[in-house]
Amino acid sequence: MSEEISVIEEFESDAGDTKKNPRRKGPPPPKKKAPAQGGELEERVVAVNRVAKVVKGGRRFSFSALMIVGDKKGKVGYGLGKAKEVPEAIRKATQEAYKNMITVPLESGTIPHEILGEFDAGKILFKPASSGTGVKAAGACRSILELAGVHNILTKSLRGNNPHNIVKATFKALRELRSVEQIAASREKSVKGIRLKK
Repeated sequence: MSEEISVIEEFESDAGDTKKNPRRKGPPPPKKKAPAQGGELEERVVAVNRVAKVVKGGRRFSFSALMIVGDKKGKVGYGLGKAKEVPEAIRKATQEAYKNMITVPLESGTIPHEILGEFDAGKILFKPASSGTGVKAAGACRSILELAGVHNILTKSLRGNNPHNIVKATFKALRELRSVEQIAASREKSVKGIRLKK
């Protein structure tokens, strides 16, 4: 008799569990983690803005954060996150930056060729530099280049100072960079015929 009662209690407990979560079958799915991009990544906050929305009872505040993520080996990304609190906005921006990572072609610690990046009001000129020059840039542009692994470069901001436009103009320029091997393949020539003699 006691065995029958214990079996009934187990059945009722199992039925109660299915009522609480009838769709659940087996263990919960594992949480998706940010993809590893070859080693540890460094994160930097570029800008945090507070936005006020005027409603009937007063003002409601929210925050937006602009983050840069890179491994200093040619991979870098940026993301924008919005939330009611600053830490949550930074977390969202970091996740977005992991998803938007790009590979930058580097040559001896600098970029392979001169390029102009432009996005809306932001316009920046990038020039390759010799060893020992350092990163001649400021603000958000400097953070991106350092996290991308650029050690020597010359930059000039031709227009705009909005960090969002500067970041997007910089990434647009970095996406359009082509290595010597890519240029040689497109022209169907050898790398030696493309590279300048020093």
